[in-house]
Amino acid sequence: MPLGFGRSKDRATRSPFPAPGALHRSPLSPPSPPSSPASGSRSLVKHEASTTNPLETLEGRGVHAPPASLRPRLAFHAQLAHGSSTGRVEGFGNVRELYGRLAEQFDIDSGEILFCTLNTHHPDMSRLLGGQIGLEDFIFAHVKGHTKVVLISKSEDALGLTITDNGAGFAFIKRIKEGSVVDRSRQVLVGDHIEEINGETVVGCRHYEVARKLKELPRGATFSLRLVEPKKAFEQISQREKGGMRGGSGGLEGRSEGRGTLRLRSTGPPTLEDAPSDFEVRAARKVDDLLESYMGIRDMELAAMMVELGRESSPDSFAAAIDSSLGDFCFPDEVVFDVWGAIDDAKKGRI
Repeated sequence: MPLGFGRSKDRATRSPFPAPGALHRSPLSPPSPPSSPASGSRSLVKHEASTTNPLETLEGRGVHAPPASLRPRLAFHAQLAHGSSTGRVEGFGNVRELYGRLAEQFDIDSGEILFCTLNTHHPDMSRLLGGQIGLEDFIFAHVKGHTKVVLISKSEDALGLTITDNGAGFAFIKRIKEGSVVDRSRQVLVGDHIEEINGETVVGCRHYEVARKLKELPRGATFSLRLVEPKKAFEQISQREKGGMRGGSGGLEGRSEGRGTLRLRSTGPPTLEDAPSDFEVRAARKVDDLLESYMGIRDMELAAMMVELGRESSPDSFAAAIDSSLGDFCFPDEVVFDVWGAIDDAKKGRI
């Protein structure tokens, strides 16, 4: 294990999957007063003392979002991506609430919404709505369209898929590598929601759980995917994205430059913040690349949270904060080490 990392005593038996119904994005409380790391906790550098306790999460501790009257009352224009009149949504504090407001506005079921993009009606993965919305952004909601079942032979270990999710129980395809097993099928598209794998539903699973299920399929096996395409406008029918790596990295690139943003949280109120700094954008992109490399997922909001944890941390306190705030992901030590290195490189202008 590189650099003599240690592990907490309970990490070996901890399930890699969150408890049912648990959400992955959490508001972070201020750091506790300085103290030494507990015995047995992992460290990124030998003999280096931690300067802060792990940041704690409010998730799962009975802390509820405040009433809507205490939240920022910002209004955003919105449309259904396949075509609709323009609506207006406000009074939401997280992605699920936003989907609820959109459903009310357009008289649909919130469970029909697969994902949202900002400032484009196309299923552009570089414009996905995540945890932040620019104050002048226009929201397009992509709803369920055609359902299909695709049979794929896993002739190689890597399928060439990158998975993300919408924060409300739907995992979908964010990238397809050109020439990969999935790309050669010509039936799987960027934006397709993965509803079932071999007849087993994955609705409600996180992106990393779906990626793991696909990775664990044995080489040489033929498996089925039940997929739901986003409903397309007429001009999008039969349109297929081209390029070496179809889809986008997503997240910060789609936000309004130089303007404030509304940050959505899974618990607690939304907050008004400045647009991400150049350091935050560079660091989050690199961390997102590492998440794809190690885990087969893309999640710029998770990457941004990791950058937030690491921007003022020592290596040891960063590792402790990751275990405390994002422990459900069970990141291997090498991932944590490389993520901290990427954040440090961004701080020092090396990337």
